[in-house]
Amino acid sequence: MHLDSRQTDRAVGAVLGAAAGDALGVPYEFGTRPFETPAQMLGGGLGGLAPGQWSDDTEMAAVILRVAASGADLRGEEALEQVAQGFLGWYRDDPPDVGIQTRQLLSEAARLPGPAAPALRRLGAELHERTGRTAGNGSLMRTSPVVLAHLGDPAAIADAARAVSTLTHHDPVAGDACVLWCLAIDHAVRTGELDVRASLSYVDAAYWSPLLDEAERHEPSHWSRTNGWVVAALQGAWSAVSRADSLPDGLQRAVAGGGDTDTVAAIAGALLGARFGGSNVPFAWRRLLHGWPGLRSRDLAALAVLAVRGGRPDPDGWPLAERLTSYQGSSSVLVPHPDDDGVLLGAVGALRPGVAQAVVSLCRLGAAEAPLAGVAPEDHAEVWVVDKEDANNDLRSVVSDAAEAVRTLRAEGKTVFLHCVHAHTRTPVVAAAYGALVTGGSEREALRRVQAVLPSGRHPRESIAAVLQD
Repeated sequence: MHLDSRQTDRAVGAVLGAAAGDALGVPYEFGTRPFETPAQMLGGGLGGLAPGQWSDDTEMAAVILRVAASGADLRGEEALEQVAQGFLGWYRDDPPDVGIQTRQLLSEAARLPGPAAPALRRLGAELHERTGRTAGNGSLMRTSPVVLAHLGDPAAIADAARAVSTLTHHDPVAGDACVLWCLAIDHAVRTGELDVRASLSYVDAAYWSPLLDEAERHEPSHWSRTNGWVVAALQGAWSAVSRADSLPDGLQRAVAGGGDTDTVAAIAGALLGARFGGSNVPFAWRRLLHGWPGLRSRDLAALAVLAVRGGRPDPDGWPLAERLTSYQGSSSVLVPHPDDDGVLLGAVGALRPGVAQAVVSLCRLGAAEAPLAGVAPEDHAEVWVVDKEDANNDLRSVVSDAAEAVRTLRAEGKTVFLHCVHAHTRTPVVAAAYGALVTGGSEREALRRVQAVLPSGRHPRESIAAVLQD
């Protein structure tokens, strides 16, 4: 399926939103820390995690995402074996937090010879036969990569969702919950709309429709005591998503609901990101996000792009190429921001080690260009802004967040290099938004000051500049 830039941003958002929800919910899981408003990525939780570190929710999703990024069909036994082996490899790395049911299955499977996928399925079926309780929320928390591998093909998504769920959660209710949520994510990525009922024909509508109605009548806290169960977790997540007016708002609602906060927020974040886009995950969260297996926000985004592209980079080689050859010839000229000489403005041609202590990039970069050598990963912000007509999700919010990223980095005492490819549109627009932040004046007036020192930005694309306020 060919995706435009807004759809690609939303596909990335399905992964980044889930990871952000996970890390935001970690500190408050099952009351490990009293809830505060707003929730913050403080770390701690049941696993004693670092601030911004994701938990088993995103760790297990990363296993699936890496398989999806290879272009694999997640319905096939070969891909399912790769996922199962990935789960076992993760478990052998002694993760600090593992769900009870998942731990039991993986610990038993790790001792068995032969293929892992059939062993996990058999062990899960035996557990279900003994207890009748294999419908925890652990397979629903890791759904977004399943969608990306088969975007635009509802039947394939439904089959893959059930197949991946069954590796650890035998109960068909868990599989159906994954189908329902995966197809809602697929719909949101493709259309930018929320419609969790669009996929009811793939599950037992008589069972699920009243549950969705109930979710819309109650706040997420209604399920705080039961949201370890997959149905209650889905209801709590949908309660938060259906009330949200933005991605951060929805994640705050999910965490405030209590109980299994990291998992409910991860579930909600996958759908919120699919609706609002990865560009709407705030820089303040993206810079902190990290976790097993040594990944950060940028890595998740790159894997998500590869997953929706069947494992292939785009014609420029992005996101795998070391550098994007189409950027050759970009100017290396730097100018200080007229309102803050600690902010340098320019094009990607000026991106080089030593240019500044922090970087805010408004264009795609090659794998060897971010984070810039000598710049800490959390100090190199990559902002999704596309210099084309109608190519961005909520451009105003993204420009504001980019300007806020510059202000945050400056408040930490760092010099900042703000750039796009040629400094024609994106650089002057975000520079103007930043200028208004630090002076308290009009963004349009700040743009005129920027244009006076940045000749390349004198004629920005009006559809982008239109977000600036008088």
